[in-house]
Amino acid sequence: MILIIIYALLLGSFFNVVGLRVPLKQSVVKPRSACPGCGHTLKAIELIPVLSYLIQGGKCRHCKMRVSPLYPIMELFTALLFVFAYWKIGWSLELIFAWTLISLFIIIFITDITYMLIPDRILLYFLSIFLIERINMPLNPWWDSLLGAAIGFTLLLMIAVISKGGMGGGDIKLFGVIGFALGSKLVLLSFFAASVFGGLFGIIGMAFGRYKKGESIPFGPFIGIGTLVVYFYHQNILDWYFSFL
Repeated sequence: MILIIIYALLLGSFFNVVGLRVPLKQSVVKPRSACPGCGHTLKAIELIPVLSYLIQGGKCRHCKMRVSPLYPIMELFTALLFVFAYWKIGWSLELIFAWTLISLFIIIFITDITYMLIPDRILLYFLSIFLIERINMPLNPWWDSLLGAAIGFTLLLMIAVISKGGMGGGDIKLFGVIGFALGSKLVLLSFFAASVFGGLFGIIGMAFGRYKKGESIPFGPFIGIGTLVVYFYHQNILDWYFSFL
């Protein structure tokens, strides 16, 4: 368990780099991480996931500029979700798939709330991983991955056309990837869950004056939340739904 936490924290730190650099078409390898305020190149002691942020009081050690809390939050959530997946699934090939899904949504969360963008490069990378995983762990029937991809992509594309841009191109392609990974039934359920979470957040945000009616908000985070809830609890959700019929 401790090894999973350490591994996930380190991955969460790397996901921050990927999520912040890829949309800007920057390398995720170099240059080394630096303070955006003074340009100070961060040392290893300043890059310990979560701990460095807490020890330094959320500030750069040199210029005292505020460091975004996004960094430790994403590192911590990566660790929590990796441990949760292990607790739900145990050691199996399916756990690797679950960790891949979580990794995708952590990165998408970062890119979408920071830049309102879901880069094609990230989607293609994870699609290739899901392809390998589905070859080794095919859905039943195997072609449900292709059907799910078609449904996810087409459904979001139709909504974008009807709403005249109410759905971003990144969201459309993301649901194509989700459909391939989860299949036709779960991609529909994940869209419903994402819409519920996004709608509730929008209503609460408008009630507190955070957002105005008609203002665009990143949908990627809600796609991630909705899809993970459906992935881990789809049977419970379906049982609850059918209990009312």
